Amino acid sequence: MQKVAFSYTLAQLRQAAEWLLSQMGERKVLAFYGQMGAGKTTLIKEICRALHVTDNVTSPTFALINEYHTAGGKKVFHFDFYRIKNLEEAYDLGYDEYFDSGALCLVEWPELVEELLPENVLRIHIEVPSEGERAISLS
Repeated sequence: MQKVAFSYTLAQLRQAAEWLLSQMGERKVLAFYGQMGAGKTTLIKEICRALHVTDNVTSPTFALINEYHTAGGKKVFHFDFYRIKNLEEAYDLGYDEYFDSGALCLVEWPELVEELLPENVLRIHIEVPSEGERAISLS
């Protein structure tokens, strides 16, 4: 894993999202790791804002997946595997069709489906070094 690549406060959330988008290259699956309350959903909302998503971005905790659309007509899929009980639920969801669709897939709680993530996934680790500050490292 790389060292901390970007540190930010809530006031710098937009810059963090834009920096992260600049780091993804051709990868389409972004996996967000971090403790409860680390800001995974908040960062994903800002990424969607930067991508000009026209839909209301919310955590898909109960639905497991939300589909959003950008102003340019592209799809963005937002997964939240926090409530998943086993891998069979991910299979039933058809995760592979989403991951292979070419659309951007933003995944919260990926550690619960680690073995299903594609080889070229961008792993984003969010840490909370102090109140109001976040640090991102990539692997």
